[in-house]
Amino acid sequence: MHRLVHATSAPASAFFEARTAINGVAAICDTLGGLYLPESRTVVVSDLHLEKGSAFARRGMMLPPYDTLATLRILEAILARHDPKTVISLGDNFHDRKGSAAMPESFRQMICSMAHGRDWIWINGNHDPDGAFGLPGVSLDELRHGGLVFRHEPSLTDDLGEIAGHLHPSATVRRRERSVRRACFATDGRRLLMPAFGVTTGGLDLRHRAMSGLFDRQHLVAHMMGRDRIYSVRFANLIG
Repeated sequence: MHRLVHATSAPASAFFEARTAINGVAAICDTLGGLYLPESRTVVVSDLHLEKGSAFARRGMMLPPYDTLATLRILEAILARHDPKTVISLGDNFHDRKGSAAMPESFRQMICSMAHGRDWIWINGNHDPDGAFGLPGVSLDELRHGGLVFRHEPSLTDDLGEIAGHLHPSATVRRRERSVRRACFATDGRRLLMPAFGVTTGGLDLRHRAMSGLFDRQHLVAHMMGRDRIYSVRFANLIG
């Protein structure tokens, strides 16, 4: 069951994690932005967009070059918290096709250290369709495992037990007379859309037309990421 708070006023209670289920498979939404599946000891993350700064630099637009390090530090933290057997990264792992090959060796070693003793699956995304270059693990277009299907872009034709990324879901509530918008895990129990994990990624509101048809809105819950806790809010209590 979803733990819920009402968004019409300040939440009465909040939780450092939110427990839910997708197609009957237990899942934990973590404040750090990843999903933990305890039955299979799997951590799922999505849309890391590593090397985004360097991708922009190649196009003549300069951004602070710290995005990859910051994202990998958060990834280290969530792996330390759950000690998973398997890690699945749901596409747009790198911001462009050149990102994994051009990544500095120090960052490559960080990923190798995190992957040591674990199964690591890179799902291919629209930004990085060629897979991860020179890194541990395997690259796949999608993975079906344990009653779930893991892919980058959600599918309208095959939605049962789907965990996907790509759309960077976010949600907005009104709190203390002001609007608060946060990245979120979005699920109706059949499908779950992951928040973007990368530190320089944006978000798309759950009411956006790109979300149309993906969820049964009567059962849709946004597990919104606060600074150090998760707020679970029914879709009907969100504002557009």
